[in-house]
Amino acid sequence: MAEIDFPNVLSPLKVGPLTFRNRIFVPAHTTNYGENHLPSERHLAYHRERAQGGVGAIIFESIRIHLNSLGRPQAVQGFDPSCIAPFRRITEAVKVEGACILGQVIHLGRQVEGDFERTVSWGASPIPWTGTALPPRPMDEYDMEEVIDGHVRTARNLVEAGFDGIELQMAHGHLLQQFISPLSNKRDDRYGGLLENRLRFPLAVLLAVRDAIGPEMCLGIRLSGSEYIDGGLEPAEAEQAALALAKAARVDFYNVSHAAYHGSYSLATQMADMGMDPAPFRDLPAGIRSTLRKAGHEIPVFAVCRFTGLDEAERVIASGTADAVGMARAHLAEPAIVRKTIEGRVDEIRPCIACNQGCAGMLERNLPIRCLVNPRAGLESDWLPPAPTPGRKTRTLVVGAGAAGCEAASTLAVFGHDVIVWEASYRLGGQLAEAPRLARRDNFGKFLRYQERSLERHGISPRFGMRADADMIADLASKENIDHVLLAIGADETRPHLPGDGPISTQMEALDDPDRLGNAVAFWDQTGEWTALSLIEHLATQGRKVTVFTGPASIAWRTTIYSTLANFRRLRELGVRLRPLSRPVRWDGQNLSVEDLSCGEVTVTPFTGLVGATHRNADQSLYLELRKRGIAVTQIGDNNAPRTALEAVYHGYRAAREIAGAAA
Repeated sequence: MAEIDFPNVLSPLKVGPLTFRNRIFVPAHTTNYGENHLPSERHLAYHRERAQGGVGAIIFESIRIHLNSLGRPQAVQGFDPSCIAPFRRITEAVKVEGACILGQVIHLGRQVEGDFERTVSWGASPIPWTGTALPPRPMDEYDMEEVIDGHVRTARNLVEAGFDGIELQMAHGHLLQQFISPLSNKRDDRYGGLLENRLRFPLAVLLAVRDAIGPEMCLGIRLSGSEYIDGGLEPAEAEQAALALAKAARVDFYNVSHAAYHGSYSLATQMADMGMDPAPFRDLPAGIRSTLRKAGHEIPVFAVCRFTGLDEAERVIASGTADAVGMARAHLAEPAIVRKTIEGRVDEIRPCIACNQGCAGMLERNLPIRCLVNPRAGLESDWLPPAPTPGRKTRTLVVGAGAAGCEAASTLAVFGHDVIVWEASYRLGGQLAEAPRLARRDNFGKFLRYQERSLERHGISPRFGMRADADMIADLASKENIDHVLLAIGADETRPHLPGDGPISTQMEALDDPDRLGNAVAFWDQTGEWTALSLIEHLATQGRKVTVFTGPASIAWRTTIYSTLANFRRLRELGVRLRPLSRPVRWDGQNLSVEDLSCGEVTVTPFTGLVGATHRNADQSLYLELRKRGIAVTQIGDNNAPRTALEAVYHGYRAAREIAGAAA
């Protein structure tokens, strides 16, 4: 039945000398799992599990080809032979599971400023990637020879390590795209000006790598179909670039992405979050594929960016938009998305919600990537998938059915333990249930529905309307032999106060009754979190004039630039005024006095309402009382420490594993 539903996705694909067993692949994506610039055991477990999950091919993340492109120690290099042995362990593990594995080779160019290795960045022209970056050193032909040699040495090492093919990175604003793009290439020599000249150096790299690895190896290109920047690479030129490269050398596939690593809206499109419509990105591979086909080149073209299910991939392939579909974040969320779909277990698939909190958010901080909906992501070598285990079966009471409580309950059930869930309200989700009400945050509803289905699948029926106290819990513990209590009762909103005693709405009050704020809204954000950023946009989309005040020198400092560059563009279009380095000091309900923290000046502005976004406060009293009574209790989620859903889901999952492990 599955094959009838997905005849295109599940059909093999010939890619040069390779055959992918199906049309779904994991595109290269930075994980920060490297150790001292080498692939790690973490990489091995991560990619092996996704190969076991049924994917057709995996493209290993950005493998650096030169010393001045290394960057952080978690980044992986391929130019030194020390990489061969650890890479071989990964390629063998992936191929044993039936998937092909390719390696993406890259020089990042101006993005690597030498902070870690004390090197000097290179670029086509001395143009920094963002306003706060350093300009790169414009490359001369000796530098170009070094980069060509680095690509060749890296490609040969990867072939020796057992990779099935190579992907040249000419996308995302990295070095080779910096030459192709008219925005980053302002040279007046034979490497600048017309597209033919801007392609000269990338083409030299392509020819050298093809010659080095020979015709029996697969060689493809990752290419940006558009940079989404005024004056940057546009689809028409990208299509001509793809055609010119295909005419000059044998290219076995084009993996069509978009964007440039540029401090603008462009960067936010690269990992488009739930607030962006992915539909426009689908036109880019279609345009390149059509251009190639018209010229007689039957080269497979891949599509990427925010594909969350095989149904979406099937439609794209069936329409002729692309020949294969890449799913990076979807595989981060669910390694077995292909296998579970084929087996008819779609309800068991953890859905990527494109929140960008665990993947892009950690990437920006140079930390190993994680996933909000999949707490095992990146920990596959430490935590095997949960399954019924031998040993005494425990009985656990989970108090609170928010993100942490639901995750803990269903995980304990998978391990074969008995679970009782109490929830004070009459719905699942806790604070997370409010997120879909906010502007562009409705994808959180998908995760809540997954958690609800997971509880149902394991026969867990939460008892609603249970406002637990210590006596109730102690009574249940004695009557039903409760071994452990998990407190997932969340945390309470706190309301800031200002002299003048004007009413200050909490974020939840503003969401529940925005009319109380009037049309001229002041928003005082002390959190820098996603909730505040989303609520600001939500209020502005209702036609309210919103002014945001924050004490730090930035807005939304706990989110990620990979999303906020798009958020800020939308806020600008909505007329939202951003006032960092500003501290409200008095509010009488009509006039707000604000101190400019840069100079101490205080200004007074009339507003019709004020929202105060503060961190929540966790009540410890129930936990402490249970401890005093000798009841085994653990706080999880916001009741442990108010954070985001990313931490809540992880803490719930970890607590369940600890209980199950102690009983084994």
